[in-house]
Amino acid sequence: MSDVASGNLRGAVVLLGRILYSFVFLFFCISHFNGQDLAYATVAHVPAPRVLVPLAGVLILLGGLSVLLGYKAKLGAWLIVIFLVPVTLAMHQFWAASNAAMHAAQLQNFLRNAALLGAALLITQFGAGPWSLDSLAASKRPSSSASSVASQAR
Repeated sequence: MSDVASGNLRGAVVLLGRILYSFVFLFFCISHFNGQDLAYATVAHVPAPRVLVPLAGVLILLGGLSVLLGYKAKLGAWLIVIFLVPVTLAMHQFWAASNAAMHAAQLQNFLRNAALLGAALLITQFGAGPWSLDSLAASKRPSSSASSVASQAR
């Protein structure tokens, strides 16, 4: 496979990954604004649920859009990390479940969030990939080596 073809394949795969990953957060942010998650958080004794639930919705909306578009994706992934860590630990306490069905459901949610957290951490380090607004902006910036050559020529 040529370098161009493998680069195009890589770009397409990373873009598809960003779309699928972001969809989870963009889909679930809806319930943070329609009252569904507010009721769940209230029952779970989340402090200040009327503030924290919409705030969590904003975090995953902005983080999901950022990763989807590949615009400041590292920052967007950190927003998702900030959301996932407390939510996973506070809302999916499988170890405290009172029955087997609840234990299984909470364990599944905990492990799903752990996997989502792992992917977000990868994005915080590697960014959005080649087919992204971040990559487009970087390609339009003059390179630091070209700038230093130009300044040395003066």
